[in-house]
Amino acid sequence: MKTQSFSHAQDLELALALADAADLITSARYQALDLVVTTKPDNTPVTDADRATEMAIREILTVKRPDDGLAGEEFGTNAEGKSRYWVIDPIDGTKNFMRGVPTWSTLIALIEDGEVVVGVASSPALSRRWYAAKGLGSFVIFAGGTPKKNSVSRVAAIEDASITYSDFVGWNEKRAAFTSLMDSCWRSRGMGDFWSHMLVAEGAVDIAVEPKLALWDVAAIDIIVREAGGRFTSVSGENGPHHGSGLSTNGKLHDKVVKLLNGN
Repeated sequence: MKTQSFSHAQDLELALALADAADLITSARYQALDLVVTTKPDNTPVTDADRATEMAIREILTVKRPDDGLAGEEFGTNAEGKSRYWVIDPIDGTKNFMRGVPTWSTLIALIEDGEVVVGVASSPALSRRWYAAKGLGSFVIFAGGTPKKNSVSRVAAIEDASITYSDFVGWNEKRAAFTSLMDSCWRSRGMGDFWSHMLVAEGAVDIAVEPKLALWDVAAIDIIVREAGGRFTSVSGENGPHHGSGLSTNGKLHDKVVKLLNGN
């Protein structure tokens, strides 16, 4: 049986529809008094909204893209041997979500032959949605308005750069280098999670870095930043979302930041 092929534009259209479905669930459960929070085996929290959102996305993909694989944070992966698979983080920033902090989002990405080709980050509590597809550009929508094309900054010197991060957890042996990098920058702020990287895509900040991340934390971020003219790699400089950490920059600063973080 021949597998049906789809264009990146068609896949992006579906990803945006998936984000619409996710927003309905997450918005309804955000700040709900009866929100159910449990602890996963890795000691991280999960809410009923996380599970309901991922399940809804999975159900739609089963119908719309039955031949594609899927890797999701809450219900596992069936992407082995698949040339195309979707990567879902139903709520990136669950700790924020459960405490009523508005910086959380649903992250949706499509990986094709190892490369991220579609990405959406939808943050209804911030009234923002970022999206991109290979060759089609990177955009942000505020409050349902007209899409605005993302474009990274042109800052070329570390001492002129603004850097964002989540916190100091996970840096381990690189903590001193990370602290030195922040001290070298013009400004540092702990924005955190997806938002740091989206601000790089918008050109509002120049560097976003996190030392420990899962595939579903970074797949959508990867293409949104790259299609905005920036670079996304691991902290060690490896391209793509498969290496357990995340570094987004405007491109001009990237090699300098990698060197500083790795003691070069």
